[in-house]
Amino acid sequence: MSNTSIYLAVVLALGVGAQWLAWRTKLPAIVLLLVFGFALGLGVGPPEDNLGMGSDGGGGPLLPLVSLAVGVILFEGGLSLQLREIKETRAVVLRLVTVSLLVTWVGSAYAAHVMMGFTWPMATLLGALLTVSGPTVVLPLLRQVRPTGRIGSVIKWEGIVNDPIGAVLAALVFEVVAHGVGDHVAWDSSWMLLRTAVVGLALGGAAAVLIIYMLQRYLVPDYLQNPIVLGVVVLVFALSNAIAEESGLVAVTALGVIVANQTRASIKHVIEFKENLRVLLIAVLFIVLSSRVQVGWDDVRDIGWGGLAFVATLILVIRPIATLLATVGSDLSRNERLLLSWIHPRGIVAAAVASFFALRLQGTPLAEEGEKLVLATFLVIVGTVLTYGLTLGPVARKLGLSREDPQGVLFAGAGLLTRQIAEALGNENVPTLLVDTNPQNVAAARMNGLRAHYASIGSEFVMQGLDLGGIGRMIAMTPNDEVNSIAAMEFRELFGSENVYQLAPSKKTSERHRRIPQHLRGRLLFGEGLTFEELRRRSEAGAQLKKTTLSEDFTIADFRKKYGDTALVLFTFPEPGRMRIAAEDQSLDLKAGGKILALIDPPEGGFSAGESGILR
Repeated sequence: MSNTSIYLAVVLALGVGAQWLAWRTKLPAIVLLLVFGFALGLGVGPPEDNLGMGSDGGGGPLLPLVSLAVGVILFEGGLSLQLREIKETRAVVLRLVTVSLLVTWVGSAYAAHVMMGFTWPMATLLGALLTVSGPTVVLPLLRQVRPTGRIGSVIKWEGIVNDPIGAVLAALVFEVVAHGVGDHVAWDSSWMLLRTAVVGLALGGAAAVLIIYMLQRYLVPDYLQNPIVLGVVVLVFALSNAIAEESGLVAVTALGVIVANQTRASIKHVIEFKENLRVLLIAVLFIVLSSRVQVGWDDVRDIGWGGLAFVATLILVIRPIATLLATVGSDLSRNERLLLSWIHPRGIVAAAVASFFALRLQGTPLAEEGEKLVLATFLVIVGTVLTYGLTLGPVARKLGLSREDPQGVLFAGAGLLTRQIAEALGNENVPTLLVDTNPQNVAAARMNGLRAHYASIGSEFVMQGLDLGGIGRMIAMTPNDEVNSIAAMEFRELFGSENVYQLAPSKKTSERHRRIPQHLRGRLLFGEGLTFEELRRRSEAGAQLKKTTLSEDFTIADFRKKYGDTALVLFTFPEPGRMRIAAEDQSLDLKAGGKILALIDPPEGGFSAGESGILR
């Protein structure tokens, strides 16, 4: 096997391994990807040396490949942008990608000139470059933190939309810096901006119409839909850039937004494919580009304390001021504005564009500052990713906009037993949300003070329209086994397979259930054979829920002795606000000090009137 093959395998293994380790340790994946990338660069050198591309500093074909990958990532980011998400905050998003972007540009340019010694032209270019953020860093952070309410949508929209805007701005400034200020600089810049926008929007819109038409008319078989959509995205990105520089980012973003917000053709499987591809591309891109940074002691001395002060100014001064000016007079809460001011990481787009600019400046009087521009950009990327990656979660939880390991439960179904369970969980500070298509069940749940919505569990409204902040698990308890299975399939991607549960299917549907692949099913709730019919039978026979605190004096054995072996433990509460769910493949920790919630069959004489803990 060649060294190139081994290097590519190591890059892929490090990228995937970093993401898995981040999941296990609850650390931000971006932080680990940067660490692994820098370590790879120190160990075996830059990717150009290992891929046979040469080390001329330009990256050979590496940067075009990176550019194409960024285009695919931006398209996937566009697919995640639903216009209804910002129905109430559209003005805020608009100001974030205009007013906030302008303040960031001016403030960053001034700080780069004063603190890092850049000339004014190069400081202006660096400031324009640092206005970008992008889905490569914002989306992984949002997936890690999962902020509640509308603020997550605002952050996502700003991060994705300002990426092409910032890249186009940087390209405009670069043309002025590289070729000087002519007599017609205002006209030339305006024409370049107009051409970039028109070409990008026109090609992106045309490609969206083509994709929608092909999917709607069934002109493409299912197994070719993902490859064809991917091919169209890459072609549109490259063609748009060939016509107008940096317009490809505009084209693929517009393409994703248009396709995502149309209702004529289903794109669910396309979205799933692109999400998986994005995870892989982000992992590889961060590893490869961070391994390109070969920093010596001379570079460290050149950057010095001024570079660290520059990064600190971006985070602590410029970003808060920019968001304050952009959100003044909005209906965002104080805490939402504070969280918004504490997230603006820079990612792959900034790294790729900075490397491209340095290549274009080679052989010019600005070549030395061009290399310094790359180092400053990576310093900002590392500083912002480390700062926001390690602190965004704690800050969001401190502001009450996120929960670590959310314990809340989304219930599919709002029948009597489900409502009783939800009420019991609420008493233990576990958030619940009930969804049912039976209006009587929904009305009864609301009468009990429970959050409940009249909707189908698999509908787009539930998946994207409801506030699932604090919700980390899904339990399907409807009388329809097919609906339970559909709910499990729908929410596996959002909550993870370990947090999706469904009741065991009845005998008449169990054979069909077994035909469903294991990776598409939920975990069997409460134990084998506990079907909806069985639970309803026990409930109609008088079984009731009872919450009991276990102790050294009253162990689980004493509980069994008192209530019999038929007592069914449904949930345990090891500590306040934390819960574990009984499942066929999961044994519960029934030690002293914790609470249990169990379904108790009535004794021969019935429950005594004064017995406590019974939820009727």
